[in-house]
Amino acid sequence: MFVAIGGPSPVAAAEAAVGLGTATSFAVLGGSTVTNTGPSVISGDVGLHPGTSVTGFPPGIVNDGSIHATDALASSAKDDLVTAYNDAAGRSMTGAVTADLGGQTLLPGVYRGPTLGLTGALTLDGAGDPNAVFIFQASSTLTTATASSVVLIGSAQACNVFWQVGSSATLGTASDFAGTIMALTSISATTGATIEGQLLARNGAVTLDTNTITRPVCDTTQITTTSTTTGGSTTSTTTGGSTTSTTTGGSTTSTSAVVVPPTVPGGGTTSSTVPGGGTTSSTVPGGGTTSSTVPGGGTTSSTVPGGGTTSSTRPIGPGRDVPGATGGKLPTTGSSPLGAARVAFVLLIVGGGVLVASRRYGR
Repeated sequence: MFVAIGGPSPVAAAEAAVGLGTATSFAVLGGSTVTNTGPSVISGDVGLHPGTSVTGFPPGIVNDGSIHATDALASSAKDDLVTAYNDAAGRSMTGAVTADLGGQTLLPGVYRGPTLGLTGALTLDGAGDPNAVFIFQASSTLTTATASSVVLIGSAQACNVFWQVGSSATLGTASDFAGTIMALTSISATTGATIEGQLLARNGAVTLDTNTITRPVCDTTQITTTSTTTGGSTTSTTTGGSTTSTTTGGSTTSTSAVVVPPTVPGGGTTSSTVPGGGTTSSTVPGGGTTSSTVPGGGTTSSTVPGGGTTSSTRPIGPGRDVPGATGGKLPTTGSSPLGAARVAFVLLIVGGGVLVASRRYGR
């Protein structure tokens, strides 16, 4: 058995949240009476069943909700509260805790004690999981001291903190509390107490005095990304800090944008290689430089409508070395600048000889 006396608790198997059913919408729900003194501000429904007396509104204000006194919704909420209370009470314990929770840091789990109290600050660390659940089981009472607080860190959310109390709960003056209290009997929030949570009493009264009570809503934002792959698809869903990916058949293809550094304003550089020879054609509509290499021989054609420079490299051709070719050369066929020069030179010599002969015999 683990006894938390300060410092983080061990990580236990993930607990499911306690389902509140129709009681979810209630910031305050009582059994016998709901009584308010002073300008309390309640965000959420205020309900009572089977009692009939809801007093103190005004000066109390109910925002984002309504008062339900002994109506069908209050009756349904009370039934669902009983179910939720029994669920929380029946959860297997992660660890026992000392009577005073003050000064401790606890990780998600189920904690039990005969009575629970809070002096100073209790820190609940979600360890980066917004779905982390904390359940406190008090066999008897829950009492918080003046100016005490429940601090949530590591993505912990008040909507996932539950206090199951075997008799009654009392929240001290100017205390700052978080979580849903489900008390078998009664709940009293003294002057100036602030609650991010719900005060739900099964059989007794809920008594308020200049309090601010905000029904918590879990952050369930989802970001979904779908990537279609050849023959299948991959879907990734992110909820808070947790990501789940599912791939159905096929193979994954990733497409990345490639930035080519331009050499001519408006254009760019392209490169084509045809290892077996043949014809390659590159077009750079904005102008620029194209480079084609045809190691096996052939013809390159580059079109640069926007202007620029074309460059073709042909490692083999007439008179060039070709690895593996007979004699290391390819036969020279056709015309070339060098052949033309030789013909011109011969014609020049022949022409000169004819001119000399004509002059000699012309005399």
